[in-house]
Amino acid sequence: MRPEGPTAAPQRFNNRQVIHLQGLRFKANLGILDFERDGPQPIQVDAEVNLGALPIVARDADIGRVLDYRRIRAAIIDECTTEHTDLVEALVGKLSNRLMSLTGVVGVRVKLTKLEIFPDCEVAVSSETGEW
Repeated sequence: MRPEGPTAAPQRFNNRQVIHLQGLRFKANLGILDFERDGPQPIQVDAEVNLGALPIVARDADIGRVLDYRRIRAAIIDECTTEHTDLVEALVGKLSNRLMSLTGVVGVRVKLTKLEIFPDCEVAVSSETGEW
């Protein structure tokens, strides 16, 4: 039996939909030190891509109606491996701009970690761009 009184309208939009890519590891040509210029070094990229308020996706939704996270992954790897970048801060900026250019993206959070720059720690730079 259904309770009496007003019922809430079904939610038709998410307040914010975010795609997360965590722990994406690969090698990139990055850095100003001599040994960093000799070849690629391992990095890790963590990214959050804010798509803003979107209609709730039905379980049988068409992949063409959403931002395919494979495109985000490919953009990250491409941006980080296409050319040598001296500064982590510059690469984080280029990566943020690249992800912001994807259709439907209203905000980006990126963290780029150099995994083997020091023997006793990792070094990371992060950036937040757009709407959150």
